[in-house]
Amino acid sequence: MTKQLVVVAAGLGKPSSTRLLADRLADATTRHTDVDVRVIELRELANDIAQNMVTGFPSPRLRDAIEAVTSADGLIAVTPVFTGSYSGLFKSFFDVVDKDALAGMPVLIAATGGTARHSLVLEHAMRPLFAYLRAVVVPTAVYAASEDWASGGDGALAARVDRAAGELAALLGARPDRPASSAGGIPGERAAADDMEVVPFAQQLAALAVDK
Repeated sequence: MTKQLVVVAAGLGKPSSTRLLADRLADATTRHTDVDVRVIELRELANDIAQNMVTGFPSPRLRDAIEAVTSADGLIAVTPVFTGSYSGLFKSFFDVVDKDALAGMPVLIAATGGTARHSLVLEHAMRPLFAYLRAVVVPTAVYAASEDWASGGDGALAARVDRAAGELAALLGARPDRPASSAGGIPGERAAADDMEVVPFAQQLAALAVDK
């Protein structure tokens, strides 16, 4: 069965460097393994997310996006950097996802910003967020500053993208197919998944030994 990969992009512009990086990561992952990719742009769900934050009830299209993320086999999460951290829109989306819905899910984290000095957002903000959600975050995180899109820096960015994608593909390959009953992820509505097979952490680490 083909694995399902969901990409969450929190860019606000159209086009945006955040979406561009998200697409590069998704394309690189498809070169390493066979996956079906769905991209969710949070800018299109901003009003729905805000309404859910104050009412506790998701709109139909926000519910669809949440269920797509929580029923996926893997996730790529990309945010722009605002004031030294992930964007409020990015955080708000994951705040309305059930805190247990991403447990064990392979996640590749990435961010974009105007300068390389913001790259630590990956380690001091994004990685702890997904660690709290008990996701399995791949070792290589990808940050793209403005200069990385120039011809001189693109080679280094491409290498980081490919390495991170290879690590994600390895974890996807080691992950068992998720039963349909595991779909869910909205607080209070997550379906029971006690029969879901758990991959030992040592096996997941072994899967990261990607041949180069």
